[in-house]
Amino acid sequence: MNILILGGGGREHSLAWAVLQNPKCDRLVVAPGNAGIAAIAECATLDIEDGGTVVTFVEEECIDFVIVGPEAPLAAGVADRLRDAGVLVFGPSQAAAQLEASKAFTKQVCDAAGAPTAAYGHFTDAAAARAYVSDQGAPIVVKADGLAAGKGVIIAETVEQAHAAIDDMFGGAFGGAGAEVVIEEFMQGEEASFFVLCDGTDVLPIGTAQDHKRVGEGDTGPNTGGMGAYSPAPVLTDAIAERALSEIIRPTMAEMAARGMPYQGVLYAGLMIEDGAPRLVEYNVRFGDPECQVLMMRLGAQAFDLMHAAAEGRLGQAQVNWADDHAITVVMAADGYPGSYDKGAEIGGLDAMPETSSQMVFHAGTTARDGKITASGGRVLNVTARGSSLAEAARAAYDMVDAIDFPRGFCRRDIGWRALDKG
Repeated sequence: MNILILGGGGREHSLAWAVLQNPKCDRLVVAPGNAGIAAIAECATLDIEDGGTVVTFVEEECIDFVIVGPEAPLAAGVADRLRDAGVLVFGPSQAAAQLEASKAFTKQVCDAAGAPTAAYGHFTDAAAARAYVSDQGAPIVVKADGLAAGKGVIIAETVEQAHAAIDDMFGGAFGGAGAEVVIEEFMQGEEASFFVLCDGTDVLPIGTAQDHKRVGEGDTGPNTGGMGAYSPAPVLTDAIAERALSEIIRPTMAEMAARGMPYQGVLYAGLMIEDGAPRLVEYNVRFGDPECQVLMMRLGAQAFDLMHAAAEGRLGQAQVNWADDHAITVVMAADGYPGSYDKGAEIGGLDAMPETSSQMVFHAGTTARDGKITASGGRVLNVTARGSSLAEAARAAYDMVDAIDFPRGFCRRDIGWRALDKG
């Protein structure tokens, strides 16, 4: 099969790495890709949020299957255009992608489905939002309603911080994503990510992970797109996962079907777990980043077969084969991230990095220039390793980190700390 992956970050590098292990892959193209992806696949330059452009490319290049990596093309309806053209695609419709593109939409679906989630208010003007916060008190969570690259969530410790976040969002700090704001109850507990594949009818769990959103060690500082992740997440036990399926995910899928927008693709459920009970924090309509990297490291070649089955409506006959293993990924970010960050820094030592089924450096924000790899994004590298225990995987990942020469970058040194402390 000729396969096209849309996207150019660490998530897409790991997807490409897994797809290439499957013998069904004859040719792989990634658009736009990055320096790491270019070393293993063809890269193409095209506007991945323009459905017509993508369809034309697919037809000209005889592509059989398209995997959509990021959320923006899904929210723009690219999967719809591909389906209209008769192209097999992995990713939800524009209507179904509202589960990520609009937090207010997700809350309404959860209300209709009876899925447990945080109490909330939805606002289109700052004054009403500020009044709601003053009434509710703090801590409280302020969210830009639309897509904000994983950064439009502020956990306010005080009413003053919440008011400032509201003013920033309505003032344009997150562009159009902040034109509407959702304010939520602050939920206590431990957060974990649950990933399921959906084909419009059936749901298949494919793994758990825990992301580290805060930039600083000990989960301190501002939220980022993710500073590292590990899989599996011990807090998300089999029993809790089954509760999440029966109380949150399957009712949501039934409600989506009833609304005439059946969901097909991967669904990422961010869950807050307290006393064995899960509540929904958010849905994402694509693989998390960097959670995808640890999932692909553990799934390997079967990841393609599972995505293909979801796209063709065959999940009822599919199953996941898990090894008793663990994976961890450490994000190496540019100095200054998640604020204004350094670009153009040269990165050394990558040629000596292992590229095996247990150790990989996935590129997130890199560019090849004059034979050198340089940093071009906030999150630059995802140093990923697998082991028989999380401690073994962490040692391997940090040994790789220490061998990479990136003096204008940084990473957290405590990825996986919750599970490692328990172990």
